[in-house]
Parts: sequence; structure tokens; C-alpha cells
Amino acid sequence: MAMSFFDQFASPSFLGIPLIAIAIALPWVLYPAPSARWVNNRLLTLQSWLINRFTNQLMMPLNLGGHKWALLLTSLMVFLITINMLGLLPYTFTPTTQLSLNMAFAVPLWLATVLIGMRNQPTVALGHLLPEGTPIPLIPVLIIIETISLFIRPLALGVRLTANLTAGHLLIQLIATAVFVLLPMMPTVAILTASVLFLLTLLEVAVAMIQAYVFVLLLSLYLQENV
Repeated sequence: MAMSFFDQFASPSFLGIPLIAIAIALPWVLYPAPSARWVNNRLLTLQSWLINRFTNQLMMPLNLGGHKWALLLTSLMVFLITINMLGLLPYTFTPTTQLSLNMAFAVPLWLATVLIGMRNQPTVALGHLLPEGTPIPLIPVLIIIETISLFIRPLALGVRLTANLTAGHLLIQLIATAVFVLLPMMPTVAILTASVLFLLTLLEVAVAMIQAYVFVLLLSLYLQENV
């Protein structure tokens, strides 16, 4: 039983072919394509309004050089939210519970922000490794600490997203299993446990959206330091 709880995080395959590519490509099919008409339906209008509001909020602290990342960061935000929300449905697979996928998003984007800073303003980028007013004896230690914290950033991005989604899925499965076990023996306790499961599911919906937003927000903050 203990091992079966983690079976939901195994990448599904059919005839030996991993199906994670389909799980990654499917979310884009669910969104309606923009129309060339002047008057759109309510769904397209709501979708455009939400994307515009998020883009404005995300790009507000950045200068004009950082606005080139608007399309990439907004698309990543929509992609992560959709995958996280679809993963809450029964009998589905959540690709963002795989650390390898999250690191594949985090490392190249973090590295791109660092390289942009080193190319455009190398003095300022290297100055982040040493806070102003540091005593001379502490300079080597602080440079090592700041360098380690710089390289830990992509790992923190990937692990945060993976850990939050994995923990939520495990809690939902554990409480759902408890409901089925308790239902024949103690129906009252099972009903109370089911209400807790419902509240936890609502919390996981919020976590799925918040973690996608935090992932993109931290990337924008890293970009802000280097543009």
C-alpha cells in the first residue's frame, strides 16, 4: 500500500513509449485561438483580460529591456497553471511533479537571466556577490556564500514546485483512502473526513495556481536584477 501511493507520480507509457509528451502538449489544445473579429465571445474576452492583467503586473517593475520576456513568461505561467489544474482531475498525470521537468524549465531560464546580466552590465551583476559596506575580513566568505546562493536559485525553483504539488497529491490520496476505509465502519467520521478532503482539494486548487505564479514571479525578479 505504501508503494502504491507513489505510483501516481510514475510517468505513464503505452507500448514502451512515454506519454509525458502528450501530457505536456495537451493543455494548449484547451485554449481557444484568438479571433480576428472585433467582437469576441465571453470566453475569449475573459482570457485576453486575464492574460493582459497578468502581463502588466509582471512587467511593471522591469525596464524596457525586460519587456522582451513578456511573451515567454506569460506563456510559461499559463502552461504551468493549466498542467497543475489538470493534474487535480482523477486518473490524470501531472508532469510538474517530476523534478526533471521543472529543472528543465528553471535552469535554462535562470541561466539566461545571469548571462544577460553578465553581458549587459557585468560590474553590477558581479556586484551582487558582495554587499556594499562589507568588512574586509568577511569579503571572501560572503563572496562564497553569495555564489552558492546564486547557483541554488534554479534548484530552489524546481524543488519548490515539485515538493508542493507532490505533497498535495499525496495528502489528497491518503485522506481519500481513509474515507473509503472508514465509510463501512464509522460513517460519521468518514463524512467528516470527506469534508476535510473537499477543503483540501480547494486548497490544492489555490496551491496549483499560486505555485505557477511564484515560479514565474521569481524568474521575473531574477531578470530584474540583470536588465
